[in-house]
Amino acid sequence: MWRLEKQMDLPLYQQIIRLVEKHIEKGELLPGEKLPPERKLAEYLNVNRSTVVRALDELAASGKVIRTQGSGTRINEAKWGLFDSAKTNWRHYVDSGAFNTANPYLDAIQALKMAHPEKVIDLATGELPIELTPQIETPSLSWQSFLAEELNNQSLGYLPLREAIGRRMFRTTGLRRETNQLLVTSGAQQAIFLITQCLLRPGDAVAIEAPSYFYSLPLFQSAGLRIFALPMDEAGAKPDELEQLYRKHRIKMVFTNPTFQNPTGNLMTESRRRALVSLCAKLQIPIVEDDPFGELHFKTNQSITPLKKLDEENVLYIGSFSKILGSTTRIGWLDGPAAVVNRLAEARQEMDFGLSIFPQVLARFVLESSSFERHLAFLRAELKKRRDLLVEALEAYLPGELQYKLPLGGFHLWIELPQLNQTTARDFNRFLDQKLLVMPGFVFGQKGSVMRLTFARVTETSAEEAAKRFAEILEAKS
Repeated sequence: MWRLEKQMDLPLYQQIIRLVEKHIEKGELLPGEKLPPERKLAEYLNVNRSTVVRALDELAASGKVIRTQGSGTRINEAKWGLFDSAKTNWRHYVDSGAFNTANPYLDAIQALKMAHPEKVIDLATGELPIELTPQIETPSLSWQSFLAEELNNQSLGYLPLREAIGRRMFRTTGLRRETNQLLVTSGAQQAIFLITQCLLRPGDAVAIEAPSYFYSLPLFQSAGLRIFALPMDEAGAKPDELEQLYRKHRIKMVFTNPTFQNPTGNLMTESRRRALVSLCAKLQIPIVEDDPFGELHFKTNQSITPLKKLDEENVLYIGSFSKILGSTTRIGWLDGPAAVVNRLAEARQEMDFGLSIFPQVLARFVLESSSFERHLAFLRAELKKRRDLLVEALEAYLPGELQYKLPLGGFHLWIELPQLNQTTARDFNRFLDQKLLVMPGFVFGQKGSVMRLTFARVTETSAEEAAKRFAEILEAKS
């Protein structure tokens, strides 16, 4: 790990900086992890101690590490809260530009899926498999018919689709929405991008649940935001912790995924929802509620109150069809005050001139199809079945060795391995070697031996084989 490939064209201290940064990017050095002492590091790298000291001082100045006299040097635990100002050399722009390069572990997952599609067991991909997408006939429309629908494709999106979304939200949540409060987007990520780019400024502090899939998105760093982890428990995000963050860092916005949260599958309780909404209203902090799994509950009598219903003015609600109709749909929507929605629509027009009419027309047709409710019922039942297959297999091969809370909806099972104190990116290479694809906790900003398993693609055969490989990996680790 501490081997320096010496380059003649780069000072030694800068080579050490690049080595540490590379290990951080790959997850080989986790937040809070302690570096070797200066003398020992100098021995490992075969350089003078003064060179190591200069490199560590530079890393501390940029916020990558924290140096404490008498305690040594540690990787900054609040690395998500850093705001790196731009440097003036091209290497910095390439390495630390607006959009970070992909995580090497995620690259390895994609490479395995391409190279060995028949051998991998995919518990990582958070998308619907083709067999769970709707079996609904699409309308037979001519090219001219599609083009004619452009007359209804306004800056906020296709008007008939916004009307259909409004009716759907009323049926499922009781919220009455006007079409000027709804902005159709090309998926939830575009909605998040518009919010971060248009409603916040570089250097603003935002709070995000920890763990959260938001940490895997470069959108926040590209906007120059300072990101602070909002701790959760089984009831959801902790309002008292949020208030402390606000007092300390002046949080400007809260991002939350309260319903079957990604990656934990957690469902925020009703009382916690009310407490969070009440606190944010008191502090005048807007909430962004991301809700891709809201309709994928496994209990027929499940009643879930979105944060949006508790405070219509202070909550920006993001919905999506990708977890119901398939990821290629790329249709989502943002529900907010008309003034906010119009501002985001104007910004989107300047960037991409609006959305294509084709997916919007098809999404509206599927949403209003008589088969849509049957598809939802089938999808809920099938996802619950696949959840149970995976859990039963894990319990059979690893009885009592895993800690988890059974999710009541969505796609994801969040598990902890209590017998392992710490798991690094290198440890997760064992899963890649066994062609068992999982999502490590560090992808979601979480330290420790935790991971997300997605059960949407599980079959009876693959569940058992996955559990078997899992047991072999843990046995080799111990």
